[in-house]
Amino acid sequence: MKIFSKIKFQNCILISMLLLVGCKNNPEPPAPFGPVPSSRQVEWHDTDFYSFIHFTINTFTNKEWGYGDESPELFNPTAFDAEQIVLTCKNAGMKGLVLTAKHHDGFCLWPTKTTEHNISKSPFKNGEGDIVREIADACCKHGLKLGIYISPWDRHNANYGKPEYIDVFKAQLTELLTQYGEIFEVWFDGANGGTGYYGGANENREIDRVTYYGWDEIFKIIRELQPTAAIFSDIGPDARWIGTEEGYSGDPCWHRYTPEGREDGVPPGMGQTKYWESINGHRDGEYWMPAETNTSIRPGWFYHASEDDKVKTPERLVKLYYESLGHGTTLILNLPPDRRGLINEIDVASLTKFKEIIDATFSKDLTEGATFTASNIRGKSQKYDVVNLHDDNQQTYWATDDDVLLPEVVVEFPDITEFNVVNIREYIPIGQRIWGWALDRWEDDQWIEFAKAESVGHRRLWKGSLQTTKKIRLRITEAAACPAITRFSVHLEPVRLEAPVISRDKMGNVSITSNAEIRYTIDGSQPSQSSELYVKAIPLPRGGVLKAAAYYQEESSSVTTASFSQSKSRWEVETASSYLKSYESFKSIDTYPSTFWQSENGDKQMELTICLGEELHLKAFTMLPRQDGKKEGLITHYEFFTSDDGENWNKSVSGEFSNIHNNPIEQRVEIEPVNAKYIRLKATKTVGGEFATIAELGVYTK
Repeated sequence: MKIFSKIKFQNCILISMLLLVGCKNNPEPPAPFGPVPSSRQVEWHDTDFYSFIHFTINTFTNKEWGYGDESPELFNPTAFDAEQIVLTCKNAGMKGLVLTAKHHDGFCLWPTKTTEHNISKSPFKNGEGDIVREIADACCKHGLKLGIYISPWDRHNANYGKPEYIDVFKAQLTELLTQYGEIFEVWFDGANGGTGYYGGANENREIDRVTYYGWDEIFKIIRELQPTAAIFSDIGPDARWIGTEEGYSGDPCWHRYTPEGREDGVPPGMGQTKYWESINGHRDGEYWMPAETNTSIRPGWFYHASEDDKVKTPERLVKLYYESLGHGTTLILNLPPDRRGLINEIDVASLTKFKEIIDATFSKDLTEGATFTASNIRGKSQKYDVVNLHDDNQQTYWATDDDVLLPEVVVEFPDITEFNVVNIREYIPIGQRIWGWALDRWEDDQWIEFAKAESVGHRRLWKGSLQTTKKIRLRITEAAACPAITRFSVHLEPVRLEAPVISRDKMGNVSITSNAEIRYTIDGSQPSQSSELYVKAIPLPRGGVLKAAAYYQEESSSVTTASFSQSKSRWEVETASSYLKSYESFKSIDTYPSTFWQSENGDKQMELTICLGEELHLKAFTMLPRQDGKKEGLITHYEFFTSDDGENWNKSVSGEFSNIHNNPIEQRVEIEPVNAKYIRLKATKTVGGEFATIAELGVYTK
């Protein structure tokens, strides 16, 4: 009897030990930390890289923001090809696109029942066209996700600013969400209210963008009709604006965010934002509200032939890739179709080279065949093993025990390895948990730190100088909860020739710099190895277009293109009021973009008069806004005058510098050709309203 009891007792101990081991080898998953993404947000994160397609009546009026009085008769692309647009996106590595179905001018790219201001009233396909349908079908055919941009602001609708317009807006949204298949993102612009045509009223209508539209009802419509669609606006609710249109995010960039005004009961999507907070987010933010980085491949959002020489180079696209996706945001890159209805060949060429660089970098993971060792594995379980860091399954991850917040992973390569890119991904369905990390290389029997930062999130890319080592170490230096990482990979971006840098002085002499042989053209053609060899400054006092490329043996760089206006060597400021000596008027023509003229505070004239030194045949003028990141004094509305004697003036043109508040790029305005010796730019409306600023004023004679 005693023997039996002893055996029974030993069996109980054995069973208990087996149960304990079993629990340890199959531990509970890490508990979620803080706010976590919804399933639609996780899907949106995974879209990573997609395009904006800005194409509407503005393409044919050469504007960024239409006023609302444009005739639908103007919309007539001569060779529209939805498949060319969609395949351009796909070939660049994008997973989707967002189409501007209606911009601020109110013109609708689908045959809507809500307004006559739509594509059915245009000559395109004899009024039978539907751009949204063709793009949607092409996306479906080629496996790209479709998103919709619909502007809440409508400068054409007579009822905008009144309750009646909201019913129209809801009806338009409903049409788009029920007729074109699955939508992955609904994109709402932050520009709302101001001057417009408004059915012929030609007036200023300001609205309270927090309360006017009834966002709760708008969001409810989207959730009911497209439950998997992410909603983007300045402040969410699913994704927020990064705060700039230049194509980069902050570092760190947190997926969490607390909108300003939330304490007053303002729900997500309806609050206010501050640039410096939006670009970084909040480490301890109340909501999961990740950022989307948006920029255009050209300076503007719509196609303008004058920007053909200003398309972002492949190298610039690669840089913004690292500064957006590499900081955890998604990247939406605008590709504006031209008046044919095609993505222009110049844009396609840049995208093609960009994709070659990205593919060459990420097609090979240098950790293949390497040995991974972690300082801790959650419950010593295979489910959370370090092996998960180098599989292709984003649903598996390495995690540590709850009390291990500062672990490390060592990767030992089979051989000495060179790399300059590291890729890290957190498992974000359970929150953004890592608050600090560092990378070390093994050198001379010790670890040498070569990189460190704070946030990781959906994806973190480190790009830096070439590292050579046998071992690399990832250290978590700060964490709010046990880390959970789904991917760690190492890559080598190929060394390549950098595109030349082109500059011009006030006398009109152009200089080109590069670390290789430079060939250039000034006749508009693409440079080749047989083009003119650059040996000294090139005089271009009358302006023109210069293209240059660097060459070394069989290698060539991307082409740099620079368009120059008339030289300012003989220019003088005739009249202007200056606020301080540091803002003197001559700085508006000193050829230095970093300096600017500022008129006296409260000066109602807000104008600048320039003597050109000789009579010129003017065809366009340019105005570069202040480039210091501040908005005060930016000119939003203007009048431009010309004179041959400085006494008798003719108004050449007046208008609006659209979107200059968010995208302070050089503004080019075509005018009726005129001979003039004097020019005057008058600001009729500015940001802040008390003074005007100008970094550079210029004219084109060709």
